[in-house]
Amino acid sequence: MKIAVIGQSLFGQEVYKELKKDGHVIVGVFTIPDKDGKADPLGTEAEKDGVPVFKFPRWRLKGKAIDEVVEQYKAVGAELNILPFCSQFIPMEVIDHPRHGSIIYHPSLLPRHRGASAINWTLMHGDKKGGFTVFWADDGLDTGPILLQKECDVEPDDTVNTIYKRFLFPEGIKAMIDWNQPAEAIHNWIRGNDKVPGAWAEVDGKNVTFYGSTLVDNGSTTGQPLEIPGASRPGLVTKNGLILFGNDGKTLLVKNLQFEDGKMIAAAQYFKAGSSTAVELTEEEKSFAEQMMVVWKSILTNVEKIDDSTDFFKSGAASMDVVRLVEEVKLRASQLQLQNEDVYMATTFQEFIQMCVRKLRGEDAEEELIVDYVEMNTNNMTIQMPHQLFINGEFVDAEGGKTYKTINPTNGEPICDVSLAQILDVEKAVAAAKEAFVEGEWGKMNPRDKGRLIFKLADLMEQHQEELATIEAIDSGAVYTLALKTHVGMSIQTFRYFAGWCDKIQGCTIPINQARPNHNLTFTKKEPIGVCAIVIPWNYPLMMLAWKTAACLAAGNTVVLKPAQVTPLTALKFAELTARAGFPKGVINILPGSGSLVGQRLSDHPDVRKLGFTGSTEIGKQIMKSCAVSNVKKVSLELGGKSPLIIFSDCDLDKAVRMGMSSVFFNKGENCIAAGRLFIEESLHDTFVHRVVEEVKKMKIGDPLDRSTDHGPQNHKAHLDKLVEYCEKGVKEGAKLVCGGKQVSRPGFFFEPTVFTGVQDHMFIAIEESFGPVMIISKFKDGDVDGVLQRANATEYGLASGVFTRDISKALYVSERLQAGTVFVNTYNKTDVAAPFGGFKQSGFGKDLGQEALNEYLKTKAVTIEY
Repeated sequence: MKIAVIGQSLFGQEVYKELKKDGHVIVGVFTIPDKDGKADPLGTEAEKDGVPVFKFPRWRLKGKAIDEVVEQYKAVGAELNILPFCSQFIPMEVIDHPRHGSIIYHPSLLPRHRGASAINWTLMHGDKKGGFTVFWADDGLDTGPILLQKECDVEPDDTVNTIYKRFLFPEGIKAMIDWNQPAEAIHNWIRGNDKVPGAWAEVDGKNVTFYGSTLVDNGSTTGQPLEIPGASRPGLVTKNGLILFGNDGKTLLVKNLQFEDGKMIAAAQYFKAGSSTAVELTEEEKSFAEQMMVVWKSILTNVEKIDDSTDFFKSGAASMDVVRLVEEVKLRASQLQLQNEDVYMATTFQEFIQMCVRKLRGEDAEEELIVDYVEMNTNNMTIQMPHQLFINGEFVDAEGGKTYKTINPTNGEPICDVSLAQILDVEKAVAAAKEAFVEGEWGKMNPRDKGRLIFKLADLMEQHQEELATIEAIDSGAVYTLALKTHVGMSIQTFRYFAGWCDKIQGCTIPINQARPNHNLTFTKKEPIGVCAIVIPWNYPLMMLAWKTAACLAAGNTVVLKPAQVTPLTALKFAELTARAGFPKGVINILPGSGSLVGQRLSDHPDVRKLGFTGSTEIGKQIMKSCAVSNVKKVSLELGGKSPLIIFSDCDLDKAVRMGMSSVFFNKGENCIAAGRLFIEESLHDTFVHRVVEEVKKMKIGDPLDRSTDHGPQNHKAHLDKLVEYCEKGVKEGAKLVCGGKQVSRPGFFFEPTVFTGVQDHMFIAIEESFGPVMIISKFKDGDVDGVLQRANATEYGLASGVFTRDISKALYVSERLQAGTVFVNTYNKTDVAAPFGGFKQSGFGKDLGQEALNEYLKTKAVTIEY
């Protein structure tokens, strides 16, 4: 690296020595004139080495740079300026001239205490912490982008001299140029400059600039070693990039490298650069190359002839030319979606054409997603099921290799082993989600592009809908035809609906009282919350994921999702599809595991800013408490229900019977809005019960993959046992068991569709939710509308409700008075992606679906400007 040192003092002298020791070429030293016949230590040291020394009394005159001074400076050809300590005012013509800009040392923890007396102010203000900052110079006063900072304790008896000698002087010298630092400090150095991002080192005798740094846990230890001068140990070139090691044993990953000639490569390709065999072009590809040669010529107008060795950037191309070239490619090969970065990685015409052709052939695809599938031949297809945790875009084993077996409720047999997330896995997933939101591509992506990704995901889900429905059937017991239509079908609709919202989330302007004689403008912005945790139940594994995740992503957040421990497989298949859709790493993370461990840690985690939960009221209360105590994170809860369905004698009986059956037995009763209690008008009661029992007898119980099956197995053994116990309590309390009430005598977790009548308001089964195929019927006196409403509302739940009547006035009267978040009139279970869904009372708060769901994952900022 060709460096100009601009400054003075013993500190400048020591920095100069360290730069020389590290092999950098000092092309010039610019210091202050001799004082009383005595040269500055920096200039004296440089003169010993024969380095040109310049002693300008000033760089500017009357606010303008002195041309002859600037020209003498430019003549040395510096690639970087280092200003270790400089009392002179250096003009921006000098600061900005080198291609790597200028680095400045400042003796305080910026932004605190700017200016020359920063150390003094550190002591005068009684600061407990002092230190220094290394930053890139800009046209402000100590305001450039910060590269790194180091701090020290300020002792009670410290003076300017002691703190300077003890810490600022020795540590400052090392920090300017030393790569032997903690991983986080190296990472900050690389990402620290927005003008020339990255840091550099001499590698294999060449100056190499590092781009795209990410802190990683336990970086890969397998790879080809690469010596980095000054680093604590050699780097490793791996399939993911270049791993660098801090002196604290921690690691960071560098994605791209750029050489002095401007060529950029993927760090993973360092040892392969220039060694790949050129592909032979087809006639069609030759035609494309000829078209691109014309494009290059139109951009590089100063080049007489474009040939294979023509370098895009050495021929004068700038950043806007890169944008134009990418767009010209799209016009001629729409299926080839180049990124600006691709041009920087293939700078000669031959390299550019080879890169384009490889991409067109699919030979230069993204890093392959590695999935250790469990395969199963079933339902006339081969299904491929991921079974590991999904963290930061990769399928990985749980900490300690912990696993558990997920069970097929149809036969009670294990399907496969699934990774069981531990606390450390939660930490990794949350860190990945935070990095993706704060530093990653997702946080910088514009809303319309996010919408495109979500649309693409929905398309992939549609392409895999039979496989998803089959996995849902064997893992949750859902009847395949229902899984295809509802579990999977509505999930696809949900993602498409919210994809359309991505670029329509907006604030508003608000007229406020003006601060006369000035004016004010107040507007609001809707902003994503950040890292969101989502905890979902087992009854609709994929659909509950979709209802919350789609809105969360559309709002711009990142996600850590815990599926129910008993039904993890469609969530993991979904994770695979998000990677194949191109979602950046860390945006979506899936952690199968226990609620008491994974769910609790997500509730407690300080970096999680929102938690969406669907499940029992009991667990919802615990989550709400944990979210409040931890960091007052935003919460939305969709909890238990005991939804009343009131059927009047003037209803359409055929429809009421059909919908009444569906309200209870849909998805084998494992339905949060299932009608937990039916109130039948007395004159209709017996007829209705008779019709229902006849229909129940027709229901076919069996294998959910059988297309003729009406009623599949309950989700898991513990739930089946609870249903048996629930019905036993009903009988014991005096309710009449008309049919069902027991386990089906066959392998698996099958339970008979059940009907109770004569249920009194005080009974256990009238109050508590069964969450199964149990119809609870009570009668009410003819015409007693207010009486039945009082009974229907006499519950702590308020998720859904329904009414059947031909009398529109009665329907409206009842719907206004039912205390529930959803009221169905002459229908039931009719949910839609555009209609908000959520409960009242102890059924929770917050909404899924519809525009209102977006508000659960957004925060509103008010901005007021005075002018």
